[in-house]
Amino acid sequence: MSTTERFLAAMDSFERHPAVTHARLRSHDLLALEPGDTVVDAGCGAGTAVAELAARGARPVGVDLSEEFVAEARRRHPGLDVRAGDALRLPLADGAARGYRAEKLLHGLPDPAAAVAEAARVLAPGGRVVLLGQDWELIALDSDDPGTTAEVLARQAATAPSPRAARGYRGLLLDQGFTNVEVEVHTAVFTGAAGLPVVESAAVLAGGSDRVRRWVEEQRRRVERDRFLLAVPLFLASATRPG
Repeated sequence: MSTTERFLAAMDSFERHPAVTHARLRSHDLLALEPGDTVVDAGCGAGTAVAELAARGARPVGVDLSEEFVAEARRRHPGLDVRAGDALRLPLADGAARGYRAEKLLHGLPDPAAAVAEAARVLAPGGRVVLLGQDWELIALDSDDPGTTAEVLARQAATAPSPRAARGYRGLLLDQGFTNVEVEVHTAVFTGAAGLPVVESAAVLAGGSDRVRRWVEEQRRRVERDRFLLAVPLFLASATRPG
């Protein structure tokens, strides 16, 4: 399995979790879109949210830097407007969108503030912005080996340029002049096999030492014994562009 395939498998498993689905659908509600409104989904991945927004009658534009993710989104959702592009240079004119959403994006950017500034540029006055993502340093996993758990999760967090971006959503939006800023926290709790792809992906990032392999095996045994628990807090922030 390639790195991209492994990432997509982990992402699909994560997105199917009821709490994650609820947070994603809640993000659509917070956009307050009318039929026909243009909305950009920056860092759209495999296009799940793009398809959901289109089903609501909006005109979504999905943008992702990864050509592989764009190809996968087009394969899964033919006919939707999904483009390869940079979240810092979106392919929209100033004020062209009524909505902007970014899910699991800002932690992957060295300068999250630049992406929020770009959101302000493409939004029309009164347009809505929604940011959704996990704080990589707040993930909790039950384990008999807390030392290795802390090490693996820390290494996973260290691979993200801005692992604490989610807790900073409110400040980022206020700094760019957005108003009506609100923040919610949703927690995805995995107690079975659906959480294993997240664990296995973290283990790959931590390297293939014998200790890490034993740690993964422990988590698999926990699933078999119904003792697995992984908790991922999701920050959801929304705001309005003034004007």
